[in-house]
Amino acid sequence: MDRRFLTVYWRDMLRYVRFRALLFSSLVQPALWLAFFGIAMSSSFDAIASQVPTVPGIPRVGYLTFMCAGVISMTTLFTSLFGGMSLLFDKNWGLLREVMAAPMARSNIVLGMGLSGITKSCIQAGIILLFGLLLGVRFFDGYSPFQTVIAIVGILGFVSVFALGFVFLSAAIALSMESPEGMQGIMTLLTMPIFFASNALYPIEAFPPVLQMVSAINPLTHMVTGIRYFAIGPEFSAIGRTFTYSTTDLMVSFGALCLFAAITFALALYRVRVARIT
Repeated sequence: MDRRFLTVYWRDMLRYVRFRALLFSSLVQPALWLAFFGIAMSSSFDAIASQVPTVPGIPRVGYLTFMCAGVISMTTLFTSLFGGMSLLFDKNWGLLREVMAAPMARSNIVLGMGLSGITKSCIQAGIILLFGLLLGVRFFDGYSPFQTVIAIVGILGFVSVFALGFVFLSAAIALSMESPEGMQGIMTLLTMPIFFASNALYPIEAFPPVLQMVSAINPLTHMVTGIRYFAIGPEFSAIGRTFTYSTTDLMVSFGALCLFAAITFALALYRVRVARIT
């Protein structure tokens, strides 16, 4: 088995660790966003939800718990979409030419970047989970230790597949761009519609029909569904609504993320194979 993609992975992780400012901001910013935005908004939404009668037998969670899954997804989205930026810098500085000239298949570049994106996203997801629990997020409420471990593994599984899809997409875009400014503009253009046209911050049932259709195929929606299923449970009440996720919903969401990752992998592999670096 060709393991030379591990060299690409290790190099990207070293760069991530050595850039202290980038490492610090990528770890602290999501936690601060959860703390300030989450706590500020939770008081308003919880006051509204308190006026709605509870359904017997269905646990009620606060808005902070509800949106924590969205913050994890948002962080993974941003990290993954900007993961291909290092390829663009390598391309502009001439380093990518040396990597492509190395005696290894070009697919190793894509695989190494994908594994690096998974590692970064899982680290950040773990930090947000821990910080959220310290803030009062009711994840794994009533779970046994074994159930908690299974839930964490399930969350990281969804995070990993989601991160793969967007790292591959980011790599394909980076190999097609010439300037960091142009790529940053495209990334910014993509992140806002993907994030807000999802169930990360609010239920999609109140969306207009067109946005509901967009949300149904939005990878971020499927990731949030998986996180809430594992972290909160298959049925709960939040912001005055009852949410129910079946095992079928979970499998459909995971399958959609796998399909998205497969498509973007094929796109990234095509771009790296036809790339001509001078």
